[in-house]
Amino acid sequence: MLERTLTAEGFEVTVAADGGAALAAAERHAPDVIVLDVAIPAPDGLAVARRMRAKGLPTPILMLTARDAVPDRVAGLEAGADDYLVKPFAVAELVARLRALTRRRDSQPVLSYADLVLDLDVRRATRAGRSIELTGREVGLLELLLREPGRVVTRERALAEIWDDAAQDNVVDRYVTRLRRKLGDPPLIRTVRGAGFALRA
Repeated sequence: MLERTLTAEGFEVTVAADGGAALAAAERHAPDVIVLDVAIPAPDGLAVARRMRAKGLPTPILMLTARDAVPDRVAGLEAGADDYLVKPFAVAELVARLRALTRRRDSQPVLSYADLVLDLDVRRATRAGRSIELTGREVGLLELLLREPGRVVTRERALAEIWDDAAQDNVVDRYVTRLRRKLGDPPLIRTVRGAGFALRA
């Protein structure tokens, strides 16, 4: 029902039947927002949220549950949820909360993944507390990767968004090499053969 409703509201929806599938889907698709039911088959929603946060996944999570006691809500938020909605709920409220979460994410001046943090206001990166000096194009490429961690960013997209298509394809590879060197080990930027690059811890 939720898949049909959210699709009708203009969302592109991927459904996972259990906790393991949810973890795999979140890493594979890097969604803009996650709706996570506490009572999904093991691992349950709380465990899934904790694992996503432990992996450095910054995606906003809206937790759904039939439990409305304060300790239950606190448990959901402490597991890493950004919002918490008790069943039964009005679909209009769910949609409004999802749109608020995606707006909040889009307006974030600070992006992070694992131990890497990029502050867009001052255009400076840190990793495990170590400051990293970046050029403007390096910041642009890292921002592109950080906005969709786990999702492949193609060379064509990077050229279009960062170089305005005014460069050769191999310039992206050169900048990725420079970023890897500056970010240090363990490597975070993975090459996806024949596709592009992705942030994967």
